[in-house]
Amino acid sequence: MSVTKEYLAKGKEIISVIGEQESKIQEVAQIFAQSILNGRMVHLFGSGHSRMMVEEMWPRYGSFPGFNPIVELSLSFHNLVVGANGQRQAMFLENVSGLAARILRNFDTDPSDTALVISSSGCNVVPIEMAEEFQKRKIKVVALVSKLHLEGSTSKKSDGKKLTDFANIVLDTGAPLGDAMIYLDGLDSPVSPGSTLGGVLLVNCIKAEVAKILHENGKSPKVLSSGKIVGEKRAADLFESAYDEHAHLMAKLYQNVGNKSGGN
Repeated sequence: MSVTKEYLAKGKEIISVIGEQESKIQEVAQIFAQSILNGRMVHLFGSGHSRMMVEEMWPRYGSFPGFNPIVELSLSFHNLVVGANGQRQAMFLENVSGLAARILRNFDTDPSDTALVISSSGCNVVPIEMAEEFQKRKIKVVALVSKLHLEGSTSKKSDGKKLTDFANIVLDTGAPLGDAMIYLDGLDSPVSPGSTLGGVLLVNCIKAEVAKILHENGKSPKVLSSGKIVGEKRAADLFESAYDEHAHLMAKLYQNVGNKSGGN
């Protein structure tokens, strides 16, 4: 079997793992949709490559307002591999205790908000503390992890707790321990990870289920759409109205920041 066929076969196994979680996906969609129907937001957070799932949820084609992508650039490699803004610094910073609380200090949250925290290992400090901080604010947390990788890893948090210890619902990407899935003869380290594949499948299933619930409840989402599908004018109008709605929702997250009566 070629390595391409082997990876695709393992990809099908991941799809099966995702399919087995359909009821959980629908449960997640219900609580996320309720936040949006209440005029609040679903907060999204992931460090390192987990940032990709955050951006997959919103904003991109086929997505819609209601999500707050918390993308902390210092935690997400996006520039040079080494040097300024390098990967060494990002990997160091995602294990600095207290950083999650400083990030959330910027937002006036509400218990009717919900949160999705993504971490393949579930063992890095900042994602764990982010979930912990959300729960302190009485916000329901969904954790997206790679179950086998989490179970085979040691938490870097001083008390040994993992992301799943601060989650109301846990979703599994289906990726293996160590993430990479393809072993080559004579090479001791596998290549080609699977957690992003599983993560993207999960967030898009959630997105579709949330859209269905919103639409059925009279709040049809303003979907970022291609002009090739809805026409150029309609697409341009949707972009503007979707971004405006996002801005109005984000304004609520700032209006009481720093006030004792706010959500900080």
